[in-house]
Amino acid sequence: MRRLSVLVCLLALTACAPAPEAPAPQEPKDTGGVDWAIAIHGGAGVRHSRVPPEAEAAYKEGLRRALELGRNMLEEGASSLDVVESVLATLEDDPLFNAGKGAVFTNEGTHEMDAAIMDGRDQNCGSISGVKTIRNPIHLARKVMDESRHVFLMGSGAETFAAEQGLEIVDPEYFFVQRRYDQWQRVVEKERNADAEKSGKSAGRPEGKLGTVGAVVLDRHGNLAAGNSTGGMTNKRFGRVGDVPVIGAGTYASNRSAAVACTGFGEQFIRNTVARDVAALVEFGGLDLEAAARKLIFERLDEGDGGLVAVDSRGNMTLTFNSEGMFRGAADSSGRFEVGIWADGE
Repeated sequence: MRRLSVLVCLLALTACAPAPEAPAPQEPKDTGGVDWAIAIHGGAGVRHSRVPPEAEAAYKEGLRRALELGRNMLEEGASSLDVVESVLATLEDDPLFNAGKGAVFTNEGTHEMDAAIMDGRDQNCGSISGVKTIRNPIHLARKVMDESRHVFLMGSGAETFAAEQGLEIVDPEYFFVQRRYDQWQRVVEKERNADAEKSGKSAGRPEGKLGTVGAVVLDRHGNLAAGNSTGGMTNKRFGRVGDVPVIGAGTYASNRSAAVACTGFGEQFIRNTVARDVAALVEFGGLDLEAAARKLIFERLDEGDGGLVAVDSRGNMTLTFNSEGMFRGAADSSGRFEVGIWADGE
């Protein structure tokens, strides 16, 4: 009887106890309100004094063409990697930009091009440097990522691999652009007069346009990708390689944080691992994308060193630079579509 009484009391207490609280409803994930987003750059360091109105219009038109291609591909459901590759190939074919057809001259009077591409899903990536006969270096970077066991190929080895992959090989003369040749001659003369290079050591950050082309993309599937392509620094020597093909310095992408493509004084971006640090500040530091980019560009780098474009996993974008201008553009599924050069947005 005593056991029955205890059992009855326990049942009564259980019935009177408050029911456990239901889990709080989860907040919907902030997607930024967009299905896809793309940002591109065509180089930082440009100055008003060096871009007459007619040239400014031509640069903006080149950016629009590339951005329209990316927008159309993303609307049709293309992957972020395919969009990055196609957009950069378009910019490589435009002689206005320092990549592919418009690549600058080295000290030896040749063209040495670098490129990189990275997949935000798994950090798979491909980089190439010092190629001289590949019409579209970004295609070769993609082949390195997809068709080789390696991440980074250089020089003649990269060109041998390109030929094996059936990529378009051109005579080095293809890359000649008179404007670039004249630019090179002015730099050579200036360095000669100022004795700017002693024992092969540079006098510091180069003046004028610090050119690269780059793209960062978030596709409809939620995947990020980043890529860059460049002809490097005018009058560069000794096989110099900048930040573009150095994963984490000029190029980086991770679905956990952001896709970042940098442009500017490459040595500074390498020293400060800018692309990776932006992504790390988002992933581990709790900063939003804009704050992370500004911290690196305005607090870590020197004024005039360059800039970057980036997009995060929610479709937020930033186009941040500390130079007088940066050729750039951005578009997303909300209807945003803009190109600009100067800090005032124009």
